Amino acid sequence: MSVPAAYLGIILIWATTPLAIKWSAQGTGFAFAVASRMFIGFAVAAAVLAVWRIGLPLHRRARASYLAGGLGMFGAMTLTYWGAQYIHSGLVSVLFGLTPLITGLLALLWLEEEALTRAKIAGMLLGLCGLAVIFGDSHEMGGAHALAGVLALLAAVTLYSASLVWVKRIGDDSPPLATTAGTLVVALPLFALVWLGTDGHVPNAVPPRAGAAIVYLGVFGSVVGFALYYYVIKHMETGKVALITLVTPVLALLLGSMLNGEHVGVRVWLGAACIGTGLAVHQWQTLAGALAPRAK
Repeated sequence: MSVPAAYLGIILIWATTPLAIKWSAQGTGFAFAVASRMFIGFAVAAAVLAVWRIGLPLHRRARASYLAGGLGMFGAMTLTYWGAQYIHSGLVSVLFGLTPLITGLLALLWLEEEALTRAKIAGMLLGLCGLAVIFGDSHEMGGAHALAGVLALLAAVTLYSASLVWVKRIGDDSPPLATTAGTLVVALPLFALVWLGTDGHVPNAVPPRAGAAIVYLGVFGSVVGFALYYYVIKHMETGKVALITLVTPVLALLLGSMLNGEHVGVRVWLGAACIGTGLAVHQWQTLAGALAPRAK
């Protein structure tokens, strides 16, 4: 596969995932939607591992990586699916755009990576300003319980970022697809427990749109998207990969407005702009290196 095609594929998958999450829970319940998505994702990942004859490493670092990834996936996805019921789908993508900012701060504290520069601090402050703007009007965020939804998403992003840093600290070098499958093995029983504890029954009739969204997320959101992402990382400069997080929130907001009739108010757009600017400032050195013309 060509690198540009893989790059475009990631953008499309990440931009459509928030809307698919919202659709998948309509008529099924958030717990059933996320549990069934992860089951489909595991089945696809296991099938690919078998066809390509990729083993599932079980050494100490691999097991620790599966645990870290599985716990992070469970916490982040459960909170995301619950919170997405109450806020605009595009706002889910905007809030997940904070991941590099939170990951950078946690890496500084946990991995003792490079110190915070003025640009990184400025980027974080702009991100906080964006959140403050978005918090200003719950009706523009989606509804009466929008504040609870946003707080759930912020907790999800924090858990997801912590999981990324934890996995990096472990330093496992297993194949990415094997790591994905191992992570799902850890997370699946936890998703099943949440489903049993909140609802516990399979819907008599799954709405066609919800069913299609669950399958789409299980195949593309949980497996294909990760495979493309790891492929792009290996063949493209880090700065250009970082641009994805600047593009997808805007596309997600537009898709939610056009396909789901979500009214995106001025505050949400201003907040998204602040967060996007903050992310660009935070990643400026990386982005500048990617955008600068190469010396001949």
